[in-house]
Amino acid sequence: MVRRPNPRAALAGLTLAMAALIAGRASAESLAITNAHIYSMGPAGDIPVGTVLITGGKIAALGPSVAVPAGVRLIDARGGVVTPGLVATNTPLSTVEVAEGVEETNDNATASDRLSAAFDVQYAVNPDSVLIPIARLGGVTDAVITPTLGERHARRDMVFAGQAAIIHLGQGPDLLEKAQVGMVLVMGEDGARIVGGSRAAEFVVLRAILDDVRDYAKNRDNYNLGRSRPHDLSREDLEALIPVVDGREPLMISVHRAADIRQVLRLAREEKLKVILEGAEEAWAVAAEIAATHTSVLLNGYADLPRSFDMIGSTLENAARLNAAGVLIGIENPPIYEGGRTPRIDAGRAVAHGLPFEAALAAITINPARIWGVADRIGSIEPGKDADVVVWSGDPLEPLSAPTAIVIKGVEQPLRSRDLDLRDRYLNRVTAPSPAP
Repeated sequence: MVRRPNPRAALAGLTLAMAALIAGRASAESLAITNAHIYSMGPAGDIPVGTVLITGGKIAALGPSVAVPAGVRLIDARGGVVTPGLVATNTPLSTVEVAEGVEETNDNATASDRLSAAFDVQYAVNPDSVLIPIARLGGVTDAVITPTLGERHARRDMVFAGQAAIIHLGQGPDLLEKAQVGMVLVMGEDGARIVGGSRAAEFVVLRAILDDVRDYAKNRDNYNLGRSRPHDLSREDLEALIPVVDGREPLMISVHRAADIRQVLRLAREEKLKVILEGAEEAWAVAAEIAATHTSVLLNGYADLPRSFDMIGSTLENAARLNAAGVLIGIENPPIYEGGRTPRIDAGRAVAHGLPFEAALAAITINPARIWGVADRIGSIEPGKDADVVVWSGDPLEPLSAPTAIVIKGVEQPLRSRDLDLRDRYLNRVTAPSPAP
């Protein structure tokens, strides 16, 4: 009797084989990056000629005279610059595929009348996004994904966009590094529009919401029995905001003009909130006040024009002035679909306007890691940290430089993207000669 093959069994076997193959490709190996000019952004500082040893997906050692064990694969930097992987921040990467005109690809905001603060962007991360390899080719190895507050939000109490998450940009199905790393709040002109057209209303509404959250946290049992005072937000939103009012989760506030920044600093002091200023185009004007409160700033590295009344004082010297005042700054990423190389280009632009080189490199590596509470894992080349490392062909803040090797969690990544595949496909295409006239 001849047995016919079982299609389901064959498919299951193929699936297991493919999974094993993918797992094998994604496993970390022992690597040594040699002949490198290392900007560690950590205690080791600047090493003009040195080696980075990677084992088990972690940095094992670095320095000018690291002993490389036998059998370790070598990556010769040939005197090139080696830096930690760049950390893109305030980006929709992996949650938005087509920015304009294809709303179905945008999972970065919600129109729900029940969710605002509770909207959690971690569930929208798409590891198969074709934009991830593009960002990776810009030297980005980790990204802070933040939700946006757009036209979908219709209710006047929905000033919160939701909760941010951190992902790595390596290959594989599980990119999530840490969820619920911060709450996103919109103020200034955009926030005023939502709450009724006045900045004054923003702060009144926000203080009322924070008071509701504290009341809910103290009276959950009464709330469940319907005996508590009425609250405007849903149970989900109230629950999501408890870590914020407790000071355990930072509140990223999108704010721009100097007067509003002062009000935010006052709000944070009085409500005992841990805040991160985002955008902050006029932050230079209140740099001393920001520094005195130890508030971090994620600044817009290319703002130089008064695009609105919120940004009349915009200047490309914003980063340099804040850094000189002692403010911890990160240079945020514009929408990633505008180009994966923007974090370093904006950092280079800041150098051209007075920011020291290493301060600019810190603003796109270790500083974002510190701001979002993950500096123990990423942002610098230090023993014990994740091996997220980039080898550059030249100055990493120079637009014409490019990665010659990218390592994420100890795994060397392909230097390819869909853009490059399409370019090569049609660039090398053989065409028939044009017919004679």
